[in-house]
Amino acid sequence: MRAAIHDERGVAAIEFGIMIPILSLMVVSVTDIGLAVFRKMQVEDAAQAGAQYAIIHGFDASGISSAVTSATNSTAVTASPGPVKFYGCPTGTGVSVVSAGTVCTGGAQAGTYATVSAQATYYTLINYQIIAVAYTYNAQSTTRLQ
Repeated sequence: MRAAIHDERGVAAIEFGIMIPILSLMVVSVTDIGLAVFRKMQVEDAAQAGAQYAIIHGFDASGISSAVTSATNSTAVTASPGPVKFYGCPTGTGVSVVSAGTVCTGGAQAGTYATVSAQATYYTLINYQIIAVAYTYNAQSTTRLQ
């Protein structure tokens, strides 16, 4: 009996058996975070690609939407809501929407702008029970057309 109490054979196997689920969860969690960040970057890139299309080709809602959806290899990225054309004046915090022909501060005429939006949903690899299973990412890019 005394020999069995001091016998340490198999202790490493027991420790490994206890630690492997924790280590596996950590690996999956880090992978999940990386994939979520990658999906967010895809959405931002898609919105920028739509804005670049509008700069080059002018405002064409279907063409801009196609540029957004084809900017990545993912079918999850959509141009939602659709692109919007508006007149605006630049401000310190962005662009304020105005009517056509408005004279902006500084004397310049209101410019024509387009706002392009992209959206995608990311689903986690496993259900963690303490965080949401799905995250929706949205991005917008506004550009001056003329």
